[in-house]
Amino acid sequence: MPRFAANLTMLFTEALFLERFALAKTAGFKAVEFLFPYAFDVKEIKSALDNNALKLVLHNLPAGNWDAGERGIACLPDRVTEFRDGVAKAIEYASVLGVPQLNCLAGKAPAGLDPKVLHDTFVSNLQYAASELKKASLKLLIEPINTFDIPGFYLSKTEQGIAILDAVGADNAFLQYDIYHAQRMEGELGNTIQKYLSRIAHIQLADNPGRNEPGTGEINYSYLFDLLDRMGYSGYIGCEYKPLKTTEAGLGWMGQYEQE
Repeated sequence: MPRFAANLTMLFTEALFLERFALAKTAGFKAVEFLFPYAFDVKEIKSALDNNALKLVLHNLPAGNWDAGERGIACLPDRVTEFRDGVAKAIEYASVLGVPQLNCLAGKAPAGLDPKVLHDTFVSNLQYAASELKKASLKLLIEPINTFDIPGFYLSKTEQGIAILDAVGADNAFLQYDIYHAQRMEGELGNTIQKYLSRIAHIQLADNPGRNEPGTGEINYSYLFDLLDRMGYSGYIGCEYKPLKTTEAGLGWMGQYEQE
C-alpha cells in the first residue's frame, strides 16, 4: 500500500511551520517533506521530527531568492558558485535531519540565453552535486515542473529529465516524479511511470485542475496507487497539494488507503 508523506510547506499552513509536525502526526502521517529547512535552526527541526516520531523523506537544495520569485539556480551560468555553496549547506542540514535525498530545482531559463549553455550548466552543476551528495550517502533528485504554474521553468517534461540524468551519469541521481506537474505537461501518467519507474526515487501528488487533494479533479489516483503497488514501488508519495478548504477537512481521501 502507498506510504504518504505530508508536505509541510503546503499542508497544515494554518499553523506555524514548527507546529505542523505535531499536526501531521495527529493526522496519521509517519513521514514528512518540505521545500526548505534553511530559515530554521536545524536542531529545532530535528527535535520536531523526533518528538513526533516522524521521518523526513525530502527537502530541496537552496533555490535562490524564493520570495523574489526565483525557483532554482541550477541552470544559471552566473550562479555556479552560489549553487555549490548551497550544496554544502544542504548536506550540513541533511546530515543532522537524516533525510536520504535532496531535490534540485533547475530554475527558470533566462530569455535569450543559449540553450546549450543552460543545458551544460545544469548538467555540470548536477554532476558536482551528485558527487558531493554521494560522499554523504545521499540521492540527488531533479523534478520536472509544469510551465503553466512556473513559466519558463527549464526542466518541464519527464523525457527531458531522463536525458539530463543520462548526461549526468551518476548512479545516485534520479527523477522526482510529480503527478500533478506531469498531468499538466504531458499526461500518459501510467505508461510513463511504468517506463521510467527504475529512474524515479520519489513521487508527489496533487489533483488537477486546482492542485487540490486527490478526488477533487480528473486524475484516477486509485488506478495509479494500484499500479505502483503492482510494480513494487517502495518509496514515499509526498502530498504536495493545496487543501481545498482546511488540511484536516481534506484528508478524507487517505482513509481508503491503508498505510504501512
